Amino acid sequence: MKKLALAAAFSLAATSVFAGGLDIPVIEAPVVVEDTSSSSPMIVIPLLLLAVLAAASS
Repeated sequence: MKKLALAAAFSLAATSVFAGGLDIPVIEAPVVVEDTSSSSPMIVIPLLLLAVLAAASS
């Protein structure tokens, strides 16, 4: 009988620990990193070629 009373006391004490309930989880927004370069490196070479052709034709 003592074991039953001890188990009941521990179960009541354990339920008071969880009496606050669960908190709402806070989910942070993902960090988005944008490329801020002003020109693409692939367009520089054709623009230079056009400038050379324009200078050669005039």
